[in-house]
Amino acid sequence: MAPAKAEAVMRLLLGAAALWLSLLDAGTASASKAVTAHLAAKWPETPLLLEASEFMAEESNEKFWQFLETVKELAIYKKTESDYSYYNLILKKAGQFLDNLHINLLKFALSIRAYSPTIQMFQQIAAEEPPPDGCNAFVVIHQKHTCKINEIKKLLKKATSRPRPYLFKGDHKFPTNKENLPVIILYAEMGTRAFGQFHKVLSEKAQNEEILYVLRHYIQKPNSRKMYLSGYGVELAIKSTEYKALDDTQVKAVTNTTVEDETGANEVQGFLFGKLKSK
Repeated sequence: MAPAKAEAVMRLLLGAAALWLSLLDAGTASASKAVTAHLAAKWPETPLLLEASEFMAEESNEKFWQFLETVKELAIYKKTESDYSYYNLILKKAGQFLDNLHINLLKFALSIRAYSPTIQMFQQIAAEEPPPDGCNAFVVIHQKHTCKINEIKKLLKKATSRPRPYLFKGDHKFPTNKENLPVIILYAEMGTRAFGQFHKVLSEKAQNEEILYVLRHYIQKPNSRKMYLSGYGVELAIKSTEYKALDDTQVKAVTNTTVEDETGANEVQGFLFGKLKSK
């Protein structure tokens, strides 16, 4: 009998525990009335490394290119490191050119994705070129496109005979003393191997004052994740569908009395027009 009683007690305890948990869940669900909203941009998530480079560019053009030299193939670590470790690696590289105050500002800018729209702007510019098929990075030399480094020298020969490209205010120009040079615009994702190969050749030509080297961000394979934005106000206009019955006759009576009182109170130079109308 003892084992049977013990089994019955256990069943009773388990049933009571299940009932208590179900009541607890129901109470929590009924008590929770919060609404959580996420603001997602129309473009996909942008790399933090590119956003950090735009922060550096806002500091100065010199710091941008110094930062670029230290991270020109940093993206290869993204495949082996976690997102948090890669984020700290970016901050460590940026810390070589920023003080503690600006590092904190960079952290804040990355947290609210302040420079993500800038990266998307360059992506849209690259889409209008358009990019050659299957190229991780490509250059535009006075309306001529190529993703092969060995073709750059050939396209440079008659570059000045073709129209000079329009340069935007936010373009990143390699520091040089001359401006009247053939323009080579590199579309690439900073930190990738393809970028590093193009950058090595173009930076050498720019230092020798052979070209004007311009960099624009280009991501061949955008992230599939959505770009969630923070730091923006979101308003949810929720309309109440609860209607209350009101006696319209009382409302009309009060309104008519108010109108009569206001009309009767009108006095112009001693004449009460309200009383004259009633007579």
